[in-house]
Amino acid sequence: MAEYVKLYEENPSEKVLDKITKVLKNGGLVIYPTDTVYGLGCDINNNKALEKVARLRGVKLEKANFSFICHDLSNLSEYVAQIPANTFKILKRNLPGAYTFILPGNNNLPKVFKKKKTVGIRVPDNSIARAIVEKLGNPIISTSIRDEDDLIEYTTDPGLIFEKWQKHVDLVIDGGYGDNTASTVIDLTQNEPVLIREGKGAIEI
Repeated sequence: MAEYVKLYEENPSEKVLDKITKVLKNGGLVIYPTDTVYGLGCDINNNKALEKVARLRGVKLEKANFSFICHDLSNLSEYVAQIPANTFKILKRNLPGAYTFILPGNNNLPKVFKKKKTVGIRVPDNSIARAIVEKLGNPIISTSIRDEDDLIEYTTDPGLIFEKWQKHVDLVIDGGYGDNTASTVIDLTQNEPVLIREGKGAIEI
């Protein structure tokens, strides 16, 4: 049975953040707020937890398109190969924000993701998600809890999210009502940005 905790974006409680990071370090699964839809995640360095998330989403871990939630640009750069100056400018201009940017990965990627060569990176405009990652000391995996056949309330109302997911995860963080629009996904591995999915983030980057 999951635990339910409340956090306020204006001033996230250090005590609650400590509890969340402890759960993550112990291989727990957490549902947390972002600047788009609520996310399901775990520590990127815990293979068992990664397998659990993949199972819940009905995908093979090696083929899963999970993105990394990073705290800031310097945190992001630890997992990304050297990128051109114009790509860095795009990131700096749009992050934190409602984007998932696909970038070339480097050797710091967890072993299960190295075959993919690329990584989806998020720096959400949500202080709770970023504070969790900063406290943990490394990114967390992110995948949306939204299913196409879900009622909107089940993916935006933390109380209803808890009802639905309490037997599958270890912690649900109530950070207020969520959004129902996913992030905008843009591939920055080519010479020019390529729009993969239009979402909450403006497509003029």
